[in-house]
Amino acid sequence: MIKSGLKLGFIGLGIMGAPMAGHLLKAGHMLFVNTRGTVPEALAGGGATLCTTAQGVAERADIIFIMVPDTPDVQAVLFGEHGVAAGLKASGPGKVVVDCSSIDPIATRGFAEKIQALGCGYLDAPVSGGEVGAKAASLSIMVGGEEQAFERIRPLLALMGKNVTRVGSAGDGQVCKVANQIIVALNIAAVGEALVFASRAGADPARVREALMGGFAASRILEVHGERMIKRTFAPGFRIALHQKDLNLALQGARALGVALPQTANAAQLMQSCAALGHGQADHSALVLALEAMAGHPVAP
Repeated sequence: MIKSGLKLGFIGLGIMGAPMAGHLLKAGHMLFVNTRGTVPEALAGGGATLCTTAQGVAERADIIFIMVPDTPDVQAVLFGEHGVAAGLKASGPGKVVVDCSSIDPIATRGFAEKIQALGCGYLDAPVSGGEVGAKAASLSIMVGGEEQAFERIRPLLALMGKNVTRVGSAGDGQVCKVANQIIVALNIAAVGEALVFASRAGADPARVREALMGGFAASRILEVHGERMIKRTFAPGFRIALHQKDLNLALQGARALGVALPQTANAAQLMQSCAALGHGQADHSALVLALEAMAGHPVAP
């Protein structure tokens, strides 16, 4: 159990970051934030303090969370001009940086070494569960880093997620997230193919999905994204473009390790096809649109 009133920082208040930060604020902690866009009213009205730079957040907060799109973004937040590292240097050792972004595991290990050299802890803690999970505080959080730092911030992570697991050392959380994204992508492709097939064969895809939910094919992807495919609701919870980034990390890692990931490569091509059709900013369930284009038949009108 962690006491309220801690000085926390949160950098990156997008689709995922804003509700995650909100849970920390609602728990009674002081929150210092920095974001490219406008601070959501729920945070500003709830007492969050806007800092004009990431450095400002790191100077004021004892634990700093980061939730930005990609590896270069994290690098800029940490080590760019007026970045987190500058704030840590100015305020002294003992703080903890927690990166919840989904980025390159190798780069993460380098970031951890640099932050630790400043006398501070560093955890990579990517999340899974999308916007729904972020709002419901039901995310799965995969953590890499030193156990002492993990135990210190575990109660804070529990405010944002239901399944909080330390996977191993620095970078291992990101490895786990890449594995997660492989599984999710292949499941989305499988559900999309199944529904395209059912619809083209003349069956009602909604009823097919309902029947499948009671059998061995049941999955969270079939439940949530299958419904999106049928109802044509592709507003982004997790964008195609971001999932493309994660699959590229998987394939880059596979090349470095000498591992073949043929189904991942196929899913990456489907994502690319979807982006080429103009749907890169749609939810990743919109991968079905690429399958529909190839079949010449939609799951639903």
